[in-house]
Parts: sequence; structure tokens; C-alpha cells
Amino acid sequence: MTQNAIKSSKPDNLPSNPAGAEMQANELSCRLPLLLLFLAGAAWLVCGSVFGLIASIKFHSPKFLADPAWLTYGRVWPAYTNSLLYGFCIPTGLGVALWLFCRLGKTVLVAGWVATVGAVAWNFGVLIGIGGILAGDSTGFESLEIPGYAAMFMGTGYAMVALCGTLTFHARTERSVYLSQWFLIAALLWFPWIYSTAQLLLVTWPVRGMVQSIIAWWYSHNLQFVWAWLTGLGIVYYFLPKLSGRDLHSGHLAHFTFWTLLLFGPWAAIPGSAPLPSWMPVISSAAVMLGTTTLIAVGLSLFRTVGGKLRLTDGNSLLRFFTFGTLLLLVAGVMQIAAGYALFGRTLNLTWFTAAKNHLNLYGFFCLVLFGAVYYIYPRINGRELPKSRITAHFWLSAVGVLMLALPLAAAGVVEGLLLRDPNLPFLDVMKSSLRFLRLSTLGDLMILGANLIFLLNIVGGTLKLSFAQLKGAYLSATEDLFKTDEANL
Repeated sequence: MTQNAIKSSKPDNLPSNPAGAEMQANELSCRLPLLLLFLAGAAWLVCGSVFGLIASIKFHSPKFLADPAWLTYGRVWPAYTNSLLYGFCIPTGLGVALWLFCRLGKTVLVAGWVATVGAVAWNFGVLIGIGGILAGDSTGFESLEIPGYAAMFMGTGYAMVALCGTLTFHARTERSVYLSQWFLIAALLWFPWIYSTAQLLLVTWPVRGMVQSIIAWWYSHNLQFVWAWLTGLGIVYYFLPKLSGRDLHSGHLAHFTFWTLLLFGPWAAIPGSAPLPSWMPVISSAAVMLGTTTLIAVGLSLFRTVGGKLRLTDGNSLLRFFTFGTLLLLVAGVMQIAAGYALFGRTLNLTWFTAAKNHLNLYGFFCLVLFGAVYYIYPRINGRELPKSRITAHFWLSAVGVLMLALPLAAAGVVEGLLLRDPNLPFLDVMKSSLRFLRLSTLGDLMILGANLIFLLNIVGGTLKLSFAQLKGAYLSATEDLFKTDEANL
């Protein structure tokens, strides 16, 4: 890669008028698959939030919905995580990537009908998979609970969408490769590698002994951190400079982020308390420490891009999603480093601190970034602006909700870890100490559910208006000759 081949200081050199004929044709070529991916993603997000709220209530009210077997905690919690990951995060991230490939490459989406069929196959697989989890047919591996018969549909669907994205990237007329494209192409190839490896070695031909735990940790970490950071940062590096009206502070720092994430990220998966040969947790801890350089590069590059201001209260409602999401990325990264450091890890691992870190990373960073990207893209593929008041309400509910969810869990984790160090304290008393924090976190889950309902309402409302407008146009076009004949007779 040469510096001339990569333009990273500016997100694009596109025409100043985004409604130009060529650019509009490129964006509209993505309409059908993107509408399907965004609509289904919003629906799965709400479903996942319902499951997450039920699971949260069960921790401090065990009798809540205790009779139906399919609503026990062991089923609703993996249903929540898989709805969030596979129902919303991955397909919505794919949709945003397709749009960026078209926009940055100044080309139309190649074989859009293949991406549409792939989106249908993916969501059908998710539907079967979530149903299998609720029926008790889970694989038992974290972030991979969806059974194998559903994974076949999901794998096929992903391959079809990813093929369209790869062909679109290859067919670009703008030959210079932008920084965001490198992140998104890497993410596009990263997921099928880790997913197929985990499926083959854990589900199809399961390995034995401690190797199962190693692969399960490796997959969950690579999905929730490495893949999510590649996709999320690829989106942020385009939208944050564009919406803030400033050039990216340092393309070199962004390139450094890319390569260090790929180099150190996959190794930082095994907790220090894992019952494995000691050299494995040590290597994992070393990778976590080396990943500090990645976090510093992200913070310097993006914080200086927005001029050192969070910009949460200005008039740009979309910029808030990216600035606050990036801030939560840094917080989640610091928590990851703290948990990977042996001195703190022995206290924080196997507590609610881990759940808080994952919530901040996945929903606080990745989902907020996707919300901002969808709100920017959606009017450009359906021709209608979304209400700014509802977008603002969505942001504040999401931001406050994720803080209300994660901060009490982090506090509960610290308290738990400290109390567990006292061998004379009964374990039941340690668990009871977390109840007040869990009740607070349930309020955060409730606020997140409200925010996700607003997101679904925005997407569904805009799509219905587009559908009605197209039906009206088709009706007028079909009856135009009839009305002309009647007027001539008069």
C-alpha cells in the first residue's frame, strides 16, 4: 500500500451535491437489500431487548415468568445475545458496508438481487436459530448458541451478501482505496473465517477437552471485539470526519490502529483465571497490554478529529451517535485492559464487570454507531427525511439507558470481586450484595427497549411512506391513459 493509493485524511472526494444523478443512482442501487437488512435488524433488536429485559428481571425476581420452560433464564439470555449479534449487529453492519462500498467506490451495487436473497436467507436462519434456542436446542457455547441446522442458512446468506460487497468493491470506478474500505473489507472476510472455524470445531466435528473452551473464548472475543471494532471503526472513520466537517486528524494513526488491531486483537481472548496451561493466559494478557497502543491511537485520532469536543448538545443529532459511541469504545477498551491485567483480573473476572464491559462495547459503541449510520443512509435510499425529534429522543434514551445498564453492573462486579476475596463470607451473601445494582440495571434495559422501539418506528414509518408513494405512483401511471380518454370524451 502506498500513501498515494490510500486517501485517509478526507472521507471522500465526492461531488458536493449528493443528489447528483450518478451518486443518486449508486445509492438507490442498494435500496432493496438495505431496506430488508435494516427493517429486519430493527425488528430483531426489539425482540432481543424484550428477551434481555426478561433475563434482567429474573436476577432479582426469580419467580417472574418462571413457569414456561422457554422463558427460563438459560434460554432467554442466549436468545437476547444472539438476537442482538446475529439479528441486528451483523446484518445492519453488512448493509452499511454495502452502501459505503457503493458511495466510496462511485459505483452501483453489483448483483443486488443476490444480496437481497442472501438477506432473506440470513434472517430465515436467525429465525430458526432463535426458535431452536427457546426450544432448548442450544449449542451451549457463548455467542454461538444458534444450532447447526440454522447456521447453514445463515452461512449461505452471509456468503451471498459478502460476495456482492466484494464484487462491488472490485468494480469501483474510484480506484483509490479509502481508509474505511480497508476496515470493512477486513471485517467482511474476518467473520466467515471465525464463524466457520467455530462451527466446524465446536458443533460439526467437536474437538475434545480444554480445546473446546479455548476455541469458544477465541470465537466470542473475535466476534464481539475484533470484528465489531473493525466494522465500527470503518464506519466511524467515514462518518465522523464527514459530519464534523473536519479532516481525519492522522491517517497514520488510523493505519496503525488497523494493523495493531489485526495483530494483537485475536490473541486477547483467554481470561487469566482460565483453567489452562499458564502460558496461554499469559500470552492473552500480553496481547491485551499491547492492545493499549490500539486504544491510544483510536483516542488520539478521533478525539482530535472532532476538535476535542464531545458535541453531544449541539444541533447535529447524528454526530452525537458517533462521538458518544467512540467515547464508550474507549471506556470498554480500558475495562478490557483492566480485566486482562493480572492484578485486577483476579478480582474482576467471573463477575458482573465482564457483562458491563461487553454491554458498553457491543451496544454502547457498536449499536450507537450503526444507529447513526442508518439514520444518515436511510433518507438517501427512500427519499424521505426521518423526524429529527424522534432521532434525538432515540439517542438520549439509548445513551442514558446503556449507562444505566452498564455502570451498576460494573459497580456490582467490583463489589463482588472484593467480597469474594474474603473466604469467611458466605457465597450467598456475596450474591445478595449485587441485588441493588441489578435492579438499577433493569431500568437501563427498560430504557434501551424504549429506544429500540423508537428506532423500529422510525424505520417502519419511513418504509411505509415510501411504499405508499410507490403504490400511488404506480396507480397513477397505470390509469393515466384511462383519465386522458375520459377527458377527451368530455
